[in-house]
Amino acid sequence: MKKKIPDTYSISVKEDMERQRIDNFLIKKFKKIPKSMIYKIIRTGKVKINKKKILPKYKLEIGDKISIPSIKIDVKRIKKIQNNNIICSNKKINNILKEILYEDDCLLIINKPSGIAVHGGSGINFGIIEIIRKLRPKNRFLELVHRLDRDTSGILILAKKRSALRDLHQQLREKKIKKKYITLVHGKWPKYRNNISAPLLKTKLLNKKNIVQISKQGKIAETHFSIKQQYSKYTLLLATPITGRTHQIRAHAAHAGYPIVFDTRYGEKKLDFEIKIKNLKSRLLLHACKIHFIHPCHKHDMTILAPLEKIFKKYLDSLM
Repeated sequence: MKKKIPDTYSISVKEDMERQRIDNFLIKKFKKIPKSMIYKIIRTGKVKINKKKILPKYKLEIGDKISIPSIKIDVKRIKKIQNNNIICSNKKINNILKEILYEDDCLLIINKPSGIAVHGGSGINFGIIEIIRKLRPKNRFLELVHRLDRDTSGILILAKKRSALRDLHQQLREKKIKKKYITLVHGKWPKYRNNISAPLLKTKLLNKKNIVQISKQGKIAETHFSIKQQYSKYTLLLATPITGRTHQIRAHAAHAGYPIVFDTRYGEKKLDFEIKIKNLKSRLLLHACKIHFIHPCHKHDMTILAPLEKIFKKYLDSLM
């Protein structure tokens, strides 16, 4: 049996919809439509804003006119997908409940596990934001303040009020939010190498994976590095991104000649093989461990710390 949403119609963006990504807006509005279908109609230009094609990351502005096409829906297929998602989601939810670092009326901060995307899309049925929305169904508003790579663990902030989201986005633009990451890299990092400034350009590999490359045509990117501990063949670093580019720490570490351990995009497989521990899952050894910001509602200084995952600790212990 097939159904379809009404013929092409338009939606006017109001204040409570402002600054949402178009993909997230459509996913929430049409909950019964598979995310893959939503991304497809955006990618193929069938969804238009102000009569123009847009990208999934486009952020809505007050007064925008969203044109949405008629979409055929295979009800049986959707039920099958939803049942599979419920099973997966329940497993993830049980773990995420244990990873909440802080929560109040404005914010929810978690220690995101490695291997989970922050949101669904591009072949991923659900992510952290979908899980948290299941956990907090009474919250009318829940949005990601920032993002982490799927394989990176650590601090992730969600806003429970639009005013909080706007405030924290303003702090990000003004570089008032300070983030720190712990990472293990191959090689003995030199003590004098404490700053890397190299522009990054987004590109795509043949397998359609996004990567960044050092390029004069790229955007300015800067990362500070300091040594926490050195081992015979590895270095534990504290990385502080000054800018917030995609894969910035990973690309800069590799550019310096010290790739992050188990980095499948920018790393070295041969070097990774040397440190692999039998019966222990490998994961990108990069963790968002600390963040400092001004609370968007209560206006006091906030510092959040996130402990390392057990797997990360075990790899460090193996080097002792």
